Amino acid sequence: MWIYEKKLQYPVRVSKCDPHMAKLLIEQYGGADGELAAALRYLNQRYTIPDKVIGVLNDIGTEEFAHLEMIATMIYKLTKDATPDQLKAAGLGDYYVNHDSALYYQNAAGVPWTAAYIQAKGDPIADLYEDIAAEEKARATYQWLIDMTDDVDLQDGLKFLREREIVHSMRFREAVEILKDERAAQKIF
Repeated sequence: MWIYEKKLQYPVRVSKCDPHMAKLLIEQYGGADGELAAALRYLNQRYTIPDKVIGVLNDIGTEEFAHLEMIATMIYKLTKDATPDQLKAAGLGDYYVNHDSALYYQNAAGVPWTAAYIQAKGDPIADLYEDIAAEEKARATYQWLIDMTDDVDLQDGLKFLREREIVHSMRFREAVEILKDERAAQKIF
């Protein structure tokens, strides 16, 4: 189903070691509105969505995994040269003790990722509205992350991700309208 290209969807650059920013970015790695939850939500919902819009969930769910890879790369680059003291000062002391430099699915507050983050109602329109909300929450989080750093290289990658969330929200809105039109169409002739 997938073909993996050994490159990121968009280049990830950081200009400095910044463990505090890495701690904040963990929110988009393993948080409720992060990339893992989004990818799994959309790829799960595709089984109960009408064929007319299944491709939207497939495409966006797949792209969310590419975003997860970008976030992981950002976190790695922001912490790869950090000392244990710098990690501790950034609030990552507990994380370092448990995982060293390994990535772990949790939010910025340290709460582990849970499947409870994945919403699936089985009603296509309800699920798509949930997906729109998820994309808008991710967009807002990316904006706040952009506001939290002065690293223009990092901001560039975060702006790319923010813009993709906007595109995803628009595609889900289009899917809702397709399903509403189908539901309103005369079914008996």
